[in-house]
Amino acid sequence: MHPVVRAALALSLIAAGSSLSELRASPRVLTIVRSRPADSADDLSAVCPEGQLPDVSRCVPIPARTGGSARDALSASINGHRERSGAWRVYEQIPRRPDRPADYNAYQFPVPPPAGGKLMISGYDLDLPDADQRRGASLSAVGHGGVDLAETRGTEVRLVPLEGQQGDAEVVFVGELFGNTVVTRHTVQEAGRTRDYVVLYGHLERPAPSLAPGMRVPAGALLGFVGDSGSEGKVHLHLEVRQVRDTATDSDLRGTSVVQPSVSIVCDPRNVLPLAR
Repeated sequence: MHPVVRAALALSLIAAGSSLSELRASPRVLTIVRSRPADSADDLSAVCPEGQLPDVSRCVPIPARTGGSARDALSASINGHRERSGAWRVYEQIPRRPDRPADYNAYQFPVPPPAGGKLMISGYDLDLPDADQRRGASLSAVGHGGVDLAETRGTEVRLVPLEGQQGDAEVVFVGELFGNTVVTRHTVQEAGRTRDYVVLYGHLERPAPSLAPGMRVPAGALLGFVGDSGSEGKVHLHLEVRQVRDTATDSDLRGTSVVQPSVSIVCDPRNVLPLAR
């Protein structure tokens, strides 16, 4: 049973008068608990009232569909989350294909694994229900459309061609986006046709010297250096993959408009990253 459906069932039983101990003892239902550690020591499991989901130690409302049930409201939480502003945001996004490995260690990345350390800080989670997404105390972090890779400051970031890529990639943006950011465009052969993707490399200490939009860059090309620009004190590489819409023009892919929903759709990077050799 999907976690959201199980959560809705748990809430409906609570509303009907079932006790918390009865719910925990039942193999048919799941109480709503946080499945990921938060940034705060006050992270508490919570059984929230109807129409709400847990955020660290409190419950936050989720939008109910007009005339809908509690289950409808909970189902609406899939592919969306509560923003730090308090607004509810629903994403159009492309989840991981079931034929692609779930383990991030199965893939190649633009930076090497740190010696004796953990490469992955946080992964793509926009396809998870709100309560299971990357979160921080009092919504200091919300769902994530890319992956954060831990590395030491100044580590070289080098281009990795995407699965099925045709020819070299093209640099389409160098500038301020997620701090210092480089964006490359890749043409990929998939499902009997070619499709374009863009890859964002964010929070760089600096881009590679002389890198500029319009340049063609081969596999292994130096794109920049790991840093914490736009994320002071948290040195890491933000890697984000977006599928370019068929209606996007070349001018749409110049500048910060590349991340606009009308231009590209955020995509689970495991769909197109090459497998580790």
